[in-house]
Amino acid sequence: MSTGPAPVAGERIGPATVLPARREDVELHTADGLTLVGELALPLDRDPVATLVTLHPLPTAGGFMDSHVLRKAANRLPALADLAVLRFNTRGTTSPRGTSQGEFDAGGAERFDVAAALEFAEFRELPHVCLLGWSFGTDLALVHGRDPLVERLILLSPPLRWSQPSDLAAWAQLDVPVTALVPEFDDFLRPDEARERFAPLTQLELVAVEKAKHLWVGEPFVRRVLDEIVARVNPTRSPLPTTWG
Repeated sequence: MSTGPAPVAGERIGPATVLPARREDVELHTADGLTLVGELALPLDRDPVATLVTLHPLPTAGGFMDSHVLRKAANRLPALADLAVLRFNTRGTTSPRGTSQGEFDAGGAERFDVAAALEFAEFRELPHVCLLGWSFGTDLALVHGRDPLVERLILLSPPLRWSQPSDLAAWAQLDVPVTALVPEFDDFLRPDEARERFAPLTQLELVAVEKAKHLWVGEPFVRRVLDEIVARVNPTRSPLPTTWG
């Protein structure tokens, strides 16, 4: 189990910052017999107060567990916000951590991957699970993430490509808060259209992020995303500091 390098006190938190945490390589086991590779990051010297189970962007377009917003969440939020962060590669996806077994199934068989991640969180007794999807991962969350373990849903750059109005209506029947961060200049779904298409999901909180694009490139946008996440899952630690120590 890795704790990561110790940063210098007063160091400004930026793209390359890795704050102290307990980091553990993990494997998830799906109901259809596959092994998926991932990482669990935990606060260094205390129990987490909440958990992010993350679902990465489209693997056929370069998405994986190390997609930068998810990696930076794991690098920072255990230390800054007392969160557990679970990242993993969906079936057939490769990252420096390794390759998950199986083949990409355009969101179909990935239902077993989502279930395996939630089962892992339950087995490890991780608290207050928030399902955090980005792009393709938001469709996985909307279609396959309705589970009693999930207490909150956060969607980054949702394209609504695979999810259907019936999926949104099904979430509307649940007492689960849902937040969507929608970039002003998103490539697939911008705020005005998102408000229309998300209409069946009556409890949706839609946050339009000015000047942002689908991939949240740039430290100001990463910081905005992480601040919005923490404000909802552990508001006592929001806003996040910009320096360490």
